[in-house]
Amino acid sequence: MYRPEFESDACGVGLVAATDGRASHRVVSAAIDALKAVWHRGAVDADGMTGDGAGIHIDLPFAFFDEAIQASGHKPTERLLGVGMVFLPRTDLSAQETCRTIVESEMIDAGYTIYGWRQVPVDVSVIGRKAQETRPEIEQIMVAGPMPHEQDRAEFEKDLYLVRRRIEKKVIEAQIQGFYICSLSCRSIIYKGLFLAESLSLFYPDLTDARFESRFAIYHQRYSTNTFPQWWLAQPFRCLAHNGEINTIR
Repeated sequence: MYRPEFESDACGVGLVAATDGRASHRVVSAAIDALKAVWHRGAVDADGMTGDGAGIHIDLPFAFFDEAIQASGHKPTERLLGVGMVFLPRTDLSAQETCRTIVESEMIDAGYTIYGWRQVPVDVSVIGRKAQETRPEIEQIMVAGPMPHEQDRAEFEKDLYLVRRRIEKKVIEAQIQGFYICSLSCRSIIYKGLFLAESLSLFYPDLTDARFESRFAIYHQRYSTNTFPQWWLAQPFRCLAHNGEINTIR
């Protein structure tokens, strides 16, 4: 039955979930530890610190973002909250501003209110030279959606998907490189990047905050096959994570 030609390397991917359905920081911590355990599923660059990419997908930590909203000069409301995790072109300030303008205009056109942008704290000392050279500016946009009685969370999530697609099309039309929305959701958020699996919570100190509670966590260590490692190609991809390329199927 065994045939060596069907042997292939693949990514490391897994899920941690609370069987009682209750969100806790323990789930997030367990997923980070599990991700560290599958570090061998990804390659390491010659600099010893740039990986193929790793990330985690968790519930949106509302308590954490309530404080972030206050820090932006606004008062949290009963409206549904949406948060976008956004990669921006780091070295082109004009392109950065154009991207922010496109994002904000599409949100406003959809009828939503913007609380503001939050610069995501990162520790660049844990990434390698190649990862540093291509590192994007990483920011979060916080959006006030409808009141819960006006629209349920599922409808708001669908609207955010449509807004994201319109944003992406506008950025492509503007011919801007280096823009990517990791997640734009009222349910969940994704932290990912071009670092080693063991460096996820070091690069993103947010993940060590006790208010980052989740009922589930999907974690992923990428093994590059037919595409080179890039920040945006790190997984998870918004609502999924996979361990194979579609064009490598025999």
